[in-house]
Order: sequence, then C-alpha cells, then structure tokens
Amino acid sequence: MTITKEQVLQALSNVEEPDLKKDLVTLNMIQDIHIDGNRLSFSVILTTPACPLKGLIENACRNAIGHFISKEIEVSINMTSRVTSQKDTGVPGVKNIIAVASGKGGVGKSTVAVNLALGLVKADARVGLIDADIYGPSLPIMFGLEGARPNATQQNGKTRIQPIEKFGLKLLSIGFFTDPNQPVPWRGPMVSTAVKQLFNDADWGELDYLVVDLPPGTGDIHITITQTFPVTGAVIVTTPQNVALADAKKGIGMFMMDAINVPILGVVENMAYFTPAELPENKYYIFGQDGGKKLATQLDVPFLGEIPLVKSISESGDAGVPVILQDNSVTADAFTEMAKMVAQQVSIYNARGVVDKNVVNNY
Repeated sequence: MTITKEQVLQALSNVEEPDLKKDLVTLNMIQDIHIDGNRLSFSVILTTPACPLKGLIENACRNAIGHFISKEIEVSINMTSRVTSQKDTGVPGVKNIIAVASGKGGVGKSTVAVNLALGLVKADARVGLIDADIYGPSLPIMFGLEGARPNATQQNGKTRIQPIEKFGLKLLSIGFFTDPNQPVPWRGPMVSTAVKQLFNDADWGELDYLVVDLPPGTGDIHITITQTFPVTGAVIVTTPQNVALADAKKGIGMFMMDAINVPILGVVENMAYFTPAELPENKYYIFGQDGGKKLATQLDVPFLGEIPLVKSISESGDAGVPVILQDNSVTADAFTEMAKMVAQQVSIYNARGVVDKNVVNNY
C-alpha cells in the first residue's frame, strides 16, 4: 500500500498531548516524516526531555498509525525534545529559571533543589544550579566542593565567571568565594549585588533550566531575584507539620503578590514519611500525613510529590554525592519523579503563552 505524509498527519492529529490538551499536529510536535514503502519514521518533539508521559505519547502514536492507516506499517518513532520558554529570563542562553523556596528553614529546601537539578540532568536536560542562600550556602558541601574556586575568563573586555561542573551540572555558590569558617555580615544592598553577579557575571552557556536555591523566608534576596529576572516558576518545599505548612503558605503568598507575580509550579512535601532500610515498602507518617497535598489543594497549585525521611539523604549530601545518583533507591525514585513533574509544569505554563514557535503553534 502507498502511504502519504497527509495520511500520517491526519492519523496523528487524533493523538492529544495530555497536558496541553491539543493534538500533536496542531502543536507542531510531529516532524521529519520519512516514508519508504511500508516503513514509516518520524520525530515527536516533546517540550521537555523529562516528560513523564513520553511512553504514553509514543504508544498513542503507534496505535493511531495502526488504527487509522494500517497495522502492517513498520513504525519507527524518535522521541526527542526541545525545551520551551515563554519569556526572556534576562540571563543569556537560559530558557527557564526555577526558584526553589520555603517559608522556613530546616525543611530540606537545598536538598530538594540539588536533587531536582540533578533529576533534570538525568533526563538529558542542560541544567545550572545557583546557591542563592548568601548567609548559609550549602552547595559546596553537598557536592564535595569545599575549597573549590571557579575560574574567570575575559570575554569582550568583561570578566566572566566559569561555573564549576560536576555530575553534568553547572554550579555557582557564594560559598565558592568566601571563607567557610567565617560568617557573611553583609547588608541588604551588598547581598543584592552579590546575588545579581551569580546570574549576570557567569558564563552559563545554553541551559534549559537554571534552578535557584533561595534562602528560607521572604526577604531581600527573593525580591531582588524575582524583580530582576523573569522567573518561570517557583517550587515550594514544606514538611507535614502545621507550622511548616503555615510558613509555606506565606511563601506562596509572596510569589503571588502583584509586585512579584511568579507562577507556583507546585508543592513538594519533604520528610513526608519514614521508610526503614530493611522494610522499603513500609511508610510511617511520623509528622502527620498529606499536609503538603492538602495545602496544594487548598491553594489550587500542583502537588509534586512526597519525599521520604531516610538517613541516606543526609549521608549522601554530607558525602558530596546527592541521593538521586544512587541506584535502586526509594528516595532517588521519588526525586526523579518530582523532577519530571516540575518539568511537566514548566511545559504547561510555557504553553499558555507565546512560546517557541518551532514547538508549539496556535495554542
């Protein structure tokens, strides 16, 4: 039988992108169609390499070809991606800025930020991570980079900081420039200047995502970053206790203020339950259950998942090898799924506005 490109597009127009609620052809996600007899190949251009629905979309495409054209066709699908961006982030080469925040300290925000960034790297995205906690930088310890110093180069008469690379991730922290044994007694204007330099003076190259680990609370640094750089969205970290949930609600409220107006990508509940190493299937909700999920429902924002309370998380952070890099780990799996959910929410948000026309048209 003779297959035409028009038949292929017509068949695939019946496959809907589950998040964007439009078909793949309308979204211009089908490209590079090649037909050789009864052999058909084409590419599906996803909006993120971390798409959690990749397998579902691929199966739907195969079924559509079989149902609307012929089951005899040999179908080869290249599932690839081109990360979308809705706005200019103000940082050359960076498509999306993701802020990770918490209303209070001690909820594991930096741990979530680090493992989120590495989860996106595992999905083949190009990722950078800024440790914007000026007063208590933790990134050097969590990556085993105490004493490390970034290189600087001259580009067009301007000094550019070269982020340190480890585990496929580009890293910058104020901790790379200060004595770890000395406090940082800086006033507000000095803090704002230092934070801006981590964005503006660094040679980040081409990044799909720049994850920013914010300090706890709602202070100068949050305002400086959100009013200087168009942030794609914020991830809010909480624990199940009521006091943490109350502070998380305040953090969400800050991002929703008219003067800031940063979309909430979702809520992550850290230390959600305890799982003994010898009983990996058991969950003990020692701090309460579903607090983060209820908060997300109450504020009508996505719930990005539960991260267990496991000793290996702190041990791996102290050892300089974040837990998501461990194989066959319940916690690594939880962080991996969380990263996919965050990437999914970024794609959904970007699809609501004017995005990369090579990926999404007429939405």
